[in-house]
Amino acid sequence: MKSELIAVSDAAAALRVSAETIRRWEKKGLIKARRDDENYRVFDMHELRRAYEKYVGSESGINRYKILKSPKKTKFTSVELFAGAGGLALGLENAGFNHNLLVEIDKYASATLKSNRPEWNVSCADARTISFEGMAADVVLGGFPCQAFSYAGNQLGFEDARGTLFFELARCIKELQPKIAVGENVRGLLRHDNGKTLKAMISILDDLGYTASYKVLRAQYLDVPQKRERLVIIAVRKDLEMPALFPKEKNYTISMREALLNVPSAAGQKYPPRKRTIMEMIPPGGYWRDLPIELQKEYMAGSFHLGGGKTGMARRLSWDEPSLTLTCSPAQKQTERCHPEETRPLHVREYARIQTFPDDWKFEGSLGAQYKQIGNAVPVNLGYHIGRCLIAMLAGKPDYETMEELKLNDFFDSKESQLNLF
Repeated sequence: MKSELIAVSDAAAALRVSAETIRRWEKKGLIKARRDDENYRVFDMHELRRAYEKYVGSESGINRYKILKSPKKTKFTSVELFAGAGGLALGLENAGFNHNLLVEIDKYASATLKSNRPEWNVSCADARTISFEGMAADVVLGGFPCQAFSYAGNQLGFEDARGTLFFELARCIKELQPKIAVGENVRGLLRHDNGKTLKAMISILDDLGYTASYKVLRAQYLDVPQKRERLVIIAVRKDLEMPALFPKEKNYTISMREALLNVPSAAGQKYPPRKRTIMEMIPPGGYWRDLPIELQKEYMAGSFHLGGGKTGMARRLSWDEPSLTLTCSPAQKQTERCHPEETRPLHVREYARIQTFPDDWKFEGSLGAQYKQIGNAVPVNLGYHIGRCLIAMLAGKPDYETMEELKLNDFFDSKESQLNLF
């Protein structure tokens, strides 16, 4: 769908809201401004309508928060490396997948997988030690760490990638020859080392016989109450006529208020007394710049005079919008995630709700280990939407029996971004 770009005054008139309301949506990250050919700030009307519909929805008392789950299983199977605490795995299970193997080196994350799903085949091991001989899977997935590559010439080949964890994902793909391979990483991979890292990965997949497409998925528009962006690479085996499908963004978001309704109590980190005193002065949705100037200087210390907005520092979340991206520590000075109303960091079950884990999904290990597992996870509902796209691809036709509860045109978008940028 072609973007309809519009000036803030015209947008305000079309939506019957104030220009200040639109500027507030931009400040909160719900919409993004662009520059037209004459360098004027303009907005995408589709994004504006989505923000407006969300505002109307929240006012009408609609609660859209739920953990998505298909009532039917499929015959399709997967193998996942670097599985973490199971966000992607659970999302795929909810979509209808069967897991043949999950590999996770962290002992606490691995214990989390085993305790919640004893029937899953979980290997607590370094992926470099795993043999895939005798295994099979329709899909191989991995949220690989973005390690730096060393380059030989203009392209990095499969063998040259040894020593990186992406190589282990590539090795798994080479040995299992799945129909589809999926890689997941932070948005920053797009520009990592001026795009060379992504180019190298795509080159390796091409050498292995796969055509890769990618898209940045914005979780806040995919039933996740969190402004989290992830780069997803979908690679299809070249002997298959199978277009890549990516989830289509919804026309609503889910607020913190919806997500944390009746959330169970749980343990959580705490602020030191002085920090708590300062954080009490921050309004919902505010950050360090909302403090008196002297407290700004005290709290920010040397960072006060540095450039950049530093909007994550001393940040209190807002009830009426999705959470900021969760980190591995909600009390850390650089990445505070303060409760919208109470002056404290979000606790573990609040973290889990925002990542769309069910309330009965138990995280093993210390409090710090639990925060780390949740903060690093793929949101479960995002995993569900990815899984439903993979099922639609594998099914090969819209009337496949497991898809009857969904309308493909409503849920899937085949307008993938082909990797021809390099």
